[in-house]
Formats: sequence, C-alpha cells, structure tokens
Amino acid sequence: MLSVLKKSCLSLVLAMCLPLSAQVLAGGEDDSSEQPRVAKVNTKVVVGWIEKGLILPEHTAVKIKVDSGALTSSMHAVNLDYFEHKGKPWVRYEVPVRDADTGKRVTMKFERPVYRRILVRGAGGEDRRPVVKMSMCIGNQVYEEQFSLRDRGDMTYPVLIGRRTIEHIGLIDVSRTFMLKLDCPVSAEDDERSKQKRMRDDESMVDASEVDKPEEVEEEHEE
Repeated sequence: MLSVLKKSCLSLVLAMCLPLSAQVLAGGEDDSSEQPRVAKVNTKVVVGWIEKGLILPEHTAVKIKVDSGALTSSMHAVNLDYFEHKGKPWVRYEVPVRDADTGKRVTMKFERPVYRRILVRGAGGEDRRPVVKMSMCIGNQVYEEQFSLRDRGDMTYPVLIGRRTIEHIGLIDVSRTFMLKLDCPVSAEDDERSKQKRMRDDESMVDASEVDKPEEVEEEHEE
C-alpha cells in the first residue's frame, strides 16, 4: 500500500513540473526578467534567432540571423577579387555593414584562402559562391566557421548562421532574440590578426584539402 502511494505522489509531482519546464525552454509565460539571459540544455547554449557578433579581427558588432534552414553560413561580401598566393587560391573582399551598436556604416576588408566552392539553388536561380573560414565571436566564445560569400545587400542581416555552425554553438529558441551578451575574450582580436599574418607567411597553414573537389549543391530558402 505504501509503495502504491509513493508512485502516485511521484506521478503527481512530474505532471506539475513538466509543463513548467516546457514553458521556460520555449520562452513561454514564465519568461520573466528574473530568468537568466543564457539558458543551457544538457550543457548546450541556447541562442535566439537573432544575435550579435563580431567578425574578427574587426571590432564592429553585426546582427546575425540564426537559420536552421540553411546548411552553410553566409556573409555579406562585395568586390570579390580572386588571386593566387603562394600557389593557392585566395580571395579579397569587402564587408560593408551597419554597426549594430553605433548605427554607423563601416566597411571591413578581408583576405582569406578559398576553402571550397558551393552551388546554391533557390527561387532566384543558381549562384556559385566561394567558401572561406572566418572567425566570429558570439557571446563569449570564438568560432572558426565556414562562410559562403555573397552580396546580401537585399537582406536585413549581413550574416546568416546555418546548421554547420549551429551544431557547434548549441540550440535555437525561435521565440527570442539577443539572448547572448557579447563578451568576447580580450585577446580575441589580436589572436586573430596574428593567426592571419602567420597564415600568409606560412602556406602550410592553409587548408586546401577541399578547394579542388567538385562543388557541393545546397538549397537556399531564405526570405
């Protein structure tokens, strides 16, 4: 009899707790100012569908759209200029953005080795794009990820984070935005500048293992 009573009590407690947990994770009615801004589920960080980040080594905050419908992340880039450096394909490009903190227009300039190439198919047709590795700071973490380069001037957000990057960051709460406070490591910008300089001087640091492979085909559904 005592065992049956214990089981009944346990079932009642679980029934009361589960709806509350679901509300917190989904950003429901329990989303009060007392809740922590950064949630974790099984040690994974939960991000909103819009966040802020830094494209290292520059010190300009940009708005980022987190979109699980895209596979490879994408970055706004114009004036692409392909060239060869120490026998390997590189690309220089400009990233004109509006600083998410100051509202000022800023143009960042980069040179990166081409990591691979993709063919993107969408409602507007086909688009061939180079993919480079870029370092971004989101929250208090630095991630080196693959970004396809394209003119996103007609899009609201200059950077889109796709599934290849999301799996390294965590989970998405599609009901919330700006869940992560931008708190990059102090040395992040200098570390990235130093890494890029070493890469230009030492061609063995450039990963060219994917650049000559057939281009992968990806579907684009962004609106």
